[in-house]
This record gives sequence, C-alpha cells and structure tokens, in this order.
Amino acid sequence: MRFLAFVVLCGMLGGCARDPYVTADDETMSGNWYIAHQIDRVTSAELPSAVTFALASNTYADFPRASQMQLTCVDRKPLVRFAFDFKIGTDRDSVLGYRFDDRPGHEDVEARVLRGQKILILEADADLARFISEIPGSNKVYIRIRSMTGGRTAVEYDLDGSAAAIRAAYTKCPMPTLSSAGWKSQPRIY
Repeated sequence: MRFLAFVVLCGMLGGCARDPYVTADDETMSGNWYIAHQIDRVTSAELPSAVTFALASNTYADFPRASQMQLTCVDRKPLVRFAFDFKIGTDRDSVLGYRFDDRPGHEDVEARVLRGQKILILEADADLARFISEIPGSNKVYIRIRSMTGGRTAVEYDLDGSAAAIRAAYTKCPMPTLSSAGWKSQPRIY
C-alpha cells in the first residue's frame, strides 16, 4: 500500500514540475519580439531564439489563427521558422513568397515544409541571407504560401524591435553573406 501511495505521489509531483528549458521564463520583449534568455542545460549556453506572433489566414480556415515567426540558430546553422495552427501544404507543392514593407517582393523562395505540414523552414543560404538582410529597418513582412493541398496562407508580422531579435538569435551563428564570389557562409555579428 505504501508503494502505491509513493507512486501516486511521484506521479502528482512529476506533473507539476516543469523543466525551465521549455517554459517562457526569462524572456524579454523587444518591440513585438519575445527574446529567450534561458540557459540550455546540455550546453550551458543561452538559447538563441526570438519569436514574434501574428494571426494568419488560410483558404480552409474559417477564421484567422495563431502563427509565429522564429529567428534561431540550430547546430550553428541559422534559420527562420514559420509555425501555423493549421496545415499549410506539403514540401512538394508549397511555394513561399514574401515582401518587406513596400520593397519588391520575392517569389518562389526555397523553403521546406516539415512533417505535419504546419511548419515551414527558411534555411537555404541565399534565400536566408536575403530575408535576414531585409529585416532591419523594415516595419512589416508579408508572408504568402501557396499550396495545391493546403490552399493559400497569408500573414503579416510586425517587426518592431527586430535589431535586438536578430542579435539574440544569430550572434554566435555563422551567417550567409553576399560576397563578390556569390553567397557563402561567413561569421557575422549584428
């Protein structure tokens, strides 16, 4: 009987304890960006992440739903992650386009839709460098994803506070930059 009581107590306490690595504790705000300051228990380094949120519309969704744009560095590789509350399409049939403020837009941007069809990753060096280079000084970015299976998805993110977000996400990440020889990966600190 004591053993059963012990197991039940451990189960109840285990449900209450939450690893600080997966919570929003220690986040700061910079404009519209939530910047993580948690320390990774594996590497003892600060997690490189900045996130902003907006409501996204989709052909098959009855009303706008939550989405997020995240700037981060994973395994010393920069990326931009877009997450949605609905399916956006598949990797084979989705096309990303975007436009910062009133600047010329970019169509057929190389991006990858992850399994589950709710997350799109921008990670190709040339497209990633161009996208990140247009964030500073911009007020908004309009994102459009077209898909045969997921319909059309549209969202506009406010970019107020993006300088701190870029620094937090990419300070220790080698960034792709434009050189006279073309796109190549070089360390860059913002």
